[in-house]
Amino acid sequence: MAYRYGNREQKVLLPPSVEEYVPEDAPVRAYDEMIESMDLEEMGIVEDRNKIGCPQYDPRAMLKLWTYGCSYGFRSSRKLERECHYNLSFIWLMGGLKPDHKTISEFRRKNKKALGRVLGQTARISLELDLIVGNVLFMDGTRLRANASMRHSWTEKRCQRELAGVDKRIEQLLSEIDREDEGEADEGSLVHLREELKDREQLKDRIQGVLGRLKEEGRSSLNTTDEDCVRVRSPQGSHAGYTGQVVADDEHGLLVSSDVVAENNDSQQFANQLNQAHEVLGQPSEVAVADAGYVDYERLQEVDHSRTKVIIPSRIQAAKKEVKPFDKSRFVYDEATDTYECPAGQRLVCGKMNKKTKERHYFGGAGCQECEHFGQCTTHRSKGRMIRRFGYEEFREGLERCYQEPESQEIYRRRQERVEHPFGHFKRNLNAGHFMLRGLDGVRAEMSLMAASFNITRMITILGVTDLVQALRRI
Repeated sequence: MAYRYGNREQKVLLPPSVEEYVPEDAPVRAYDEMIESMDLEEMGIVEDRNKIGCPQYDPRAMLKLWTYGCSYGFRSSRKLERECHYNLSFIWLMGGLKPDHKTISEFRRKNKKALGRVLGQTARISLELDLIVGNVLFMDGTRLRANASMRHSWTEKRCQRELAGVDKRIEQLLSEIDREDEGEADEGSLVHLREELKDREQLKDRIQGVLGRLKEEGRSSLNTTDEDCVRVRSPQGSHAGYTGQVVADDEHGLLVSSDVVAENNDSQQFANQLNQAHEVLGQPSEVAVADAGYVDYERLQEVDHSRTKVIIPSRIQAAKKEVKPFDKSRFVYDEATDTYECPAGQRLVCGKMNKKTKERHYFGGAGCQECEHFGQCTTHRSKGRMIRRFGYEEFREGLERCYQEPESQEIYRRRQERVEHPFGHFKRNLNAGHFMLRGLDGVRAEMSLMAASFNITRMITILGVTDLVQALRRI
C-alpha cells in the first residue's frame, strides 16, 4: 500500500493579495460584513480618523477580531494575537494587521460598555433582515463562574471568626516576643516573630476593613477579588459567580438581548429582561415565556399583561407532581362570602389579615376535629386546617390558568430548544462556563460578544454566507 508523505521543502506560490486568502463563502466574510454594518458611534466607540498622535489600530478591525475570535472560543488576548500571525482567516479579517496581546486587551478594557452593546446591534440588523419577528420571546438564565475564588468571599460571620483567630494568634506572638526578650534569645528568632506579628496585624486591618464595608453597604457577602460577584449554586457545587440572562426570539432562535446579574437565581429578573428585549425590538412582544425559576408574583405584576401574554408555570405545575387529596388547590374560594370550602364541605373563615401585604389566613376551627379526615388534612385541634391567601392570589391563579391553555402548552414546548440551546453552545462549544473578566461591565461585555457570535453563526446557518453578505450590504 502506498503512502502520501509531506515535504516541508516544497516551494509554493501563495496568492498575490490577502483578499484571495479566503474563499467567497468563508464564514469570516459574514462576520466582517456584520461589523461593517454596525453603528459604532451608537455603541459608544469613537472613530476619529483625524486624531493627532501615534496611529492607533482601527477600532472596527479590533471589534471584528474580538467578535470573530469569540465565535471559536478565543477569549484570550494572547490567543487572538497568535491567530493574527498564523490563521489565514484572521489575517484576512485584519488585513494583515498584527496587534500584540496588550493592544488587544487594552481595547477590550477601554470599551467594555460598548462591547456590551454588540448583541443589540446584531439584533437590530436581524430585525431589518426579518430574521427576528418579536411576537414570541423566550427567557432563560444560567449560572456562570466568576474569575474569583470562594476563599476570597467574606461574610460577617466569617469576618468575626477570622478576627477571633487573628487576635488569639497576636496575643500568642506578643507573649512569645516577651519571653524571648527576657531570655535574651537569638536575634533571628525575634525578627521572625516580629515579622509574623506585623503580618497578622495587617491581616486584621484588612478583615476589619471588609467587615466595615459589609455593614456600611448592607451586603450579605463580599468577594475581595471580584466585588460584584456573588455566591451561586450549580450542579457543580457552590462557587463565586454570576447569573447570565438571554432572551430569544421564537422565529429562528436568535437572541434579542443578553445580560449578566449579580444574583443566585432568576426570580427577580423577568420584568427587567423583558423590558430590555422590548427596548431592542422597539415594541412589546405578544407573548413572553419563561420557566418556573422566574416565579415571583410581585415582580411579575410589573409586566403590562394587557399587551404581553405571560406564559410561566408555577413551581407546582413545573414539578408535575400528583396533587394530594387535601392540597390547597382542592379548596374552593368563594369571593362573595370570603371563605374557602374544603373537599369535605367544611367552611374556612378568615381569622387573620395583614393590612400591609393583604395576606389573609383562613381557619376551619374546631369543626375540623369532628371531620372524618382529621389527622390527614390537619392535626390542629383548636384552629383546624389553615389556608393562606396572598394578596396576589387572583393574579397567580390567572397565570396558572393561562399556562394550562392548549395554545400556551404548545408555545411552552418550544422554549427549551429555543432558549437553552445558546447556553449549551456557550459552555460546550466555546468552553465558556466561566468568565475571564471581573466586574459587571466586564462580564456583560463577554456575554454580549458570545451572544453576538451565536447570532451571526445562526444567521449563516439560515441564509448561508453569500446571501447573508449580500443582504447586509443592502441595509
